[in-house]
Amino acid sequence: MTALDPRALRRAFGSFMTGVTVVTSRTDDGRPLGFTANSFTSVSLDPPLLLVCPGKFLSTHDRFAGCTGFAVNILAEGQQEVSNTFASFKGDRFARVPHRSDARGNPLIEGALAQFSCSTERVLDAGDHSILIGQVQDFACAEGRGLGYAGGQYFSLGLERAALERRPGATICGAILERGDRVLLERTPHGHRPPQVALPDRGRLRHDLSQDLAGRGLPARLHAAYSVFDVADTRFTYLRATTEATPAGDIEAIATAALPHLTYTAPPIADMMARFAREAGSRSFGFYLGDGQRGDVHTPSERT
Repeated sequence: MTALDPRALRRAFGSFMTGVTVVTSRTDDGRPLGFTANSFTSVSLDPPLLLVCPGKFLSTHDRFAGCTGFAVNILAEGQQEVSNTFASFKGDRFARVPHRSDARGNPLIEGALAQFSCSTERVLDAGDHSILIGQVQDFACAEGRGLGYAGGQYFSLGLERAALERRPGATICGAILERGDRVLLERTPHGHRPPQVALPDRGRLRHDLSQDLAGRGLPARLHAAYSVFDVADTRFTYLRATTEATPAGDIEAIATAALPHLTYTAPPIADMMARFAREAGSRSFGFYLGDGQRGDVHTPSERT
């Protein structure tokens, strides 16, 4: 690996979505410990095992690696401040976060989506982290959606997931295709628009859109939903996407800064592309849900 590879690897690791957890325990003298972890997964149902990975850079790493038990708190959407507290706050974290204790004295975060009380089964060395495997002794789970993290930002897929579900009526689905610092748009007699397709009543929205784009010579990597709005009996759904395809025919590569100055096929699309031009500068993209005239833009940290 060259000197640049670790940074590229960090970006690659950060590109996939993970759930956010707070792992807690107590010292022998009863002092509570906690850290925010993105590395959590179930391992086995019989016996019930899960794992978390404390980093060796943590001041509490050795205590977690030597603990006899710990608790895993899966954070719910809206608990990003809890995550930030355990990730960066240096004072008494537990004084800032409501919690209670499990039967073994490990702190359980109030409002968490799920909580697992574990006895330590095994600790493995894993480079700059340790793998802490626990056997679940007790657990609780609430209704709701989890807090996610990717690309340096918190998110919840709850709103997008609900908006992307198939519904009765017509569905128009399109992609805001980025190619470097330009966006690929389709030129029509009535103005520009993102490449889009009318989808059948049945099928998988992302899959069908991806297949249509590939068939038009625009293979793309689809990202998060960007705008969903209903007009009459038709739902319009647009996702952000990236492509390496070379524009041809009616597809044009437009500089991002020029997007607000084009003529579009419909006012909601004009509003959407103007917003995209604004948000592209900071790479902090929101999500619009409404009727094309009125609606809400949810920021990455409040996509509930």
